[in-house]
Amino acid sequence: MKSLHRYISLLLINIIYASVMIATKYTSLQNFMSLSYIISLTCVLFFMSLYALSWQQIIKRMPISDAYMFKGTSIVFVLLLSAWLFDEIITLQNVVGSFIIILGIALFAKADKEVEA
Repeated sequence: MKSLHRYISLLLINIIYASVMIATKYTSLQNFMSLSYIISLTCVLFFMSLYALSWQQIIKRMPISDAYMFKGTSIVFVLLLSAWLFDEIITLQNVVGSFIIILGIALFAKADKEVEA
């Protein structure tokens, strides 16, 4: 159960990291040094700080190889958030790429579990 908690924490941390990328994109759409630009940039810094602190805590508690394995999920979250917030189109290549990322994570986790057994 402790392991499941760590993996859920990793997914949440990667959602935070995806939020950094989304906030960065939103910031780039604002007029430089406008109020909306400054607020957006503040959000980027907030999410990045939250991510950095959370990441340090998670790698203290689990093998770094497992933690890095899940970094690929942030790309999937960015894809979904971009489609939702910016009306970007999800292409077949996006779906195939996301599937490959998730498949790779699943295969690595399965192999890792077999090694532990």
